Amino acid sequence: MFNPDLSKVLKNHLSRYSLVTATAKRAREITDEANEEGEIITEKPVSLALDEIIDGKYVIVEPEEIRNI
Repeated sequence: MFNPDLSKVLKNHLSRYSLVTATAKRAREITDEANEEGEIITEKPVSLALDEIIDGKYVIVEPEEIRNI
């Protein structure tokens, strides 16, 4: 089971909701890109998306007014 340490990602007052939404959006993009290119993905798209976010390849921009909710 994939259980990464999210403290690095959530350290800048990023909400868990934003993290989940961004991960789902990126996973959908990964799936769509693979389908367009005719590739078969062996790893789960959510795992790939979360890896990209943790590695800093995909940055989540959150509006200031919801950061402290």
